[in-house]
Amino acid sequence: MTEAYHPHLAELTDASPLKGYSPEQLESTASEIRDVLCNLLATRTAHFASNLGVVELCLALHCEFDFRTDRLIWDTGHQIYPHKLITGRYHDFPTIRTQGGLMGYPNPAESDYDLFMTGHAGCSVSTAVGLRSGDILVGEPERRTVAVIGDGAFPSGIVFEALNNAGELEDDLTIVLNDNKMSICPRVGSVAGYLDRLRSNPYYTGLKSEIGKLLEQIPMLGDPAERFLAQMKEGVKAGLLGGMLFEELNIRYVGPIDGHDIGLLRKYLAMVRDMKGPVLLHVVTEKGHGYKPAAADPVYFHTPPAFEDRDGKPVTRKSDGLPAYTNHARDAISRAMSADGKVSVITAAMCQGNKLEPVREKFPDQFFDVGICESHAVAFAAGQCKSGARPIVDIYSTFLQRSYDQIFQEVCLQDLPVVFMMDRAGLTGPDGPTHHGVYDIGYMRMFPNMVVMAPGYAQELELMLTAALDHDHPCGIRYPKTSAMQLESEPLPIEIGKSETIREGDDGTIVAFGATLENALAAADLLDGELSIRVVNARFAKPIDVDMVRQAVTDGRFVVTAEEHTQVGGFGSAFLEAAVAERLDTRSIHIVGLPDRFVEHGDRNDLLHQCGLSPEALADRCRQAAKEAGVDHVLRSSTVSAD
Repeated sequence: MTEAYHPHLAELTDASPLKGYSPEQLESTASEIRDVLCNLLATRTAHFASNLGVVELCLALHCEFDFRTDRLIWDTGHQIYPHKLITGRYHDFPTIRTQGGLMGYPNPAESDYDLFMTGHAGCSVSTAVGLRSGDILVGEPERRTVAVIGDGAFPSGIVFEALNNAGELEDDLTIVLNDNKMSICPRVGSVAGYLDRLRSNPYYTGLKSEIGKLLEQIPMLGDPAERFLAQMKEGVKAGLLGGMLFEELNIRYVGPIDGHDIGLLRKYLAMVRDMKGPVLLHVVTEKGHGYKPAAADPVYFHTPPAFEDRDGKPVTRKSDGLPAYTNHARDAISRAMSADGKVSVITAAMCQGNKLEPVREKFPDQFFDVGICESHAVAFAAGQCKSGARPIVDIYSTFLQRSYDQIFQEVCLQDLPVVFMMDRAGLTGPDGPTHHGVYDIGYMRMFPNMVVMAPGYAQELELMLTAALDHDHPCGIRYPKTSAMQLESEPLPIEIGKSETIREGDDGTIVAFGATLENALAAADLLDGELSIRVVNARFAKPIDVDMVRQAVTDGRFVVTAEEHTQVGGFGSAFLEAAVAERLDTRSIHIVGLPDRFVEHGDRNDLLHQCGLSPEALADRCRQAAKEAGVDHVLRSSTVSAD
């Protein structure tokens, strides 16, 4: 990437010069942004189609507002790349989604243009309503507030809570509905159908205004004839004007308009900017706009693997890695559904992320995508379960947090055997702190009736799902976004609350929970001849294997627990609790997990090393623990060498 190819972007230290750009300069800037995005995908995976779709909208917003003082919230934040490029971060853009570089989501630490680190969908309208209200409270009513929200996120329950509040407060507010007919996958639900009808309505805002003037001439008095005319007036409005859902919530509706026409966008943004009260501007865009392969397949190009563009055709880099845990989870779910027609799978607009497309096609009557509505997904699963079905809720760990109350009230309190498949548990690498699934052990294991488990290798995942479906209580299975290790030997059957020993040793024990097992075994190999390390695959954080805890603490000189989760409330905490309950000496127990801070984005293996979970770091922790326990590992190493 060189400045010569992107002269407009290179000179933008902030977005204010855009206001003076000619239409031709703005179109040229849009082309530069798309070129930068395509160049980025040649180096690494990143959010792509969603960013291509908002280029013109982003430019128009910055032309008509001054977001150095005005307020702008992007929902969801993965469409932030054009915004970053025109707000002084062009020269740092090659570092995006790399350790120490720009974040792939809004980040207030990077720029005053970013107000919230928005990685979860649906919250923009709520925060915008609050920003506007707060500005009025502190005496700065001149600051304008804009929330940009996609049609996929729009059905989220919190959005309608916010619209309800905004209509009552009547504070000035601009909501831009970015309608591209997509979430990450094709959107679902009746709200999507409503937006489709609005988009196909031929009565655009200009005509609506004229019809509105005519309708205002109809008198509204008291006799029956005039009451009939009044009812007719409302019927005509509902039939012709569109947007009545919003109008009835006391929110002005304008649109739909072409979201790729910068001039038209500027005209309408200027108009709604000066309207009183909350206004919703309906903008129609195309995901992947400007790059034909992405526009033709926006699902694949949401976050595609790195590719090289060759004459308009993407050539993807091949990966030689083992299949990911997500692949094994999908296959296990498919086999469970094939074996039992009462088994269903529920996802929240993440069919593609959870790799469930083959399941959706093969079992359409057992597959349910509820949209970006995680709370509803869990309550829906509870209803299915109460009816005798066996639902599997397949949702990213970080997104499942949004349904915390439903896990408590509708599932655990009722002791319903819902199975939670917590995909992308642990560190998600370049997605960063909004997406790291590092709190689920803590928020799941505290509930009575809940079982929390994690596979340490590929074959175990299906065994765990089978055990969960055979269990009469709620179960959670967590697994990371990484390739799954294969064991050469046949795994032991899963017994709820029982661990398995993978490797014997005399000096100390590494108790690994979940996918940290692979690095624990590698650490034991590194220490071979220096320390004799026993490696245990914990399998369960709740109920924890108390016999294993007792043996680990009493048979060796030290114990190191390893988990891809925060130390606070995680597996190590559960291990310590069990040791204390058994009146064991806890001084030899060393907990290795994530620190009590938000872990930034970067390469997953690098982040694991920083958190003490790489093979080398675990080996060093064992050496330290051995030294504290008085194990003469130096002598052992010398003896082995002498032999």
